[in-house]
Amino acid sequence: MSNHILLTGGAGYIGSHVALILLQAGYDITIIDNFYNSSPEAVSRVRKLTNREVSLIEADLADKANIDRIIDELKGKSLAGTVHLAGLKAVGESVEKPGFYYEKNLNSTLNLVEILNACDARTVVFSSSATVYGDRNKSPVDESGLTGPTNPYGMTKLFNEQILADQHHADNRWKVINLRYFNPVGAHPSGLIGEDPLGIPNNLFPFIAQVAVGRRDKLNVFGDDYDTRDGTGIRDYIHVMDLAEGHEAALSHALKSDAGFVRNINLGSGQGHSVLEVLKAWSHAVGRDLPYEIVPRRSGDIAEIFADASLARDLLGWQTQRSLKDMCADHWRWQSANPHGYGNETA
Repeated sequence: MSNHILLTGGAGYIGSHVALILLQAGYDITIIDNFYNSSPEAVSRVRKLTNREVSLIEADLADKANIDRIIDELKGKSLAGTVHLAGLKAVGESVEKPGFYYEKNLNSTLNLVEILNACDARTVVFSSSATVYGDRNKSPVDESGLTGPTNPYGMTKLFNEQILADQHHADNRWKVINLRYFNPVGAHPSGLIGEDPLGIPNNLFPFIAQVAVGRRDKLNVFGDDYDTRDGTGIRDYIHVMDLAEGHEAALSHALKSDAGFVRNINLGSGQGHSVLEVLKAWSHAVGRDLPYEIVPRRSGDIAEIFADASLARDLLGWQTQRSLKDMCADHWRWQSANPHGYGNETA
């Protein structure tokens, strides 16, 4: 069986860490990325860390005009399947630009389906999100939880899950694992690859990191009046290395299966940390108190969500290994060594 994997969005934050883990596990990979919110330098550093070659196709997967060129470049590689991470990912931006998010995130998946059919490679590990659950469930949330995203970003993830499920129903050779993961943070312990967001970060960890390195004056804490233990939002944070290992575990499971299927699987730590708890852990990692200000709640946010990740443990043999302390220490090592990310950040 071929061990060549198509990795969409492989130059991004999560994608670069998944690329590293797949290469270390013995897979060959081809990355598709348009570098909208990523950098070619991330791919170069993955090559350096693994001493492995990586094929790279620079293309916007959402643009149908690129399909034939991508198929031509993939011919002869005997693809086994794909890990699909390409897409826009900021909750706040999706509320402001819903049409942009639906266009890019849905078209990327529709075009990918056409590419995989042409390449006879019908195994997909899809980067979904815990945002598909919205605010309709009590935590811990398992895969049987009600879905109901509270923002367009989460809705695109749910729609993409449905696109892939419908593709399986139309052709039962398709093997689909939708990884509903929680909040990826941290960086590779080398400090060579990490999160380099475009413009002002929308997520907690990269924003705190930029405060710590002096690029931002203070952290804005969006609301302290939630029904939580300290009034701030609680999330399930997962080290990006644990997350990357979860993708490899899911891919291995799918490739070993003879029959097609569709499965939704949570990846999370199974515990939640509040914004103020994360800020305290970050301050400890940096060695000083970091400034913050309480501001009004942000549209689309919910009070609390964390995972029941027992299915991933039982089916994939996967569970998180790294602590909140590890997440902060590794993220800070990356940010302090790369204060302006990969050098493509000017905001």
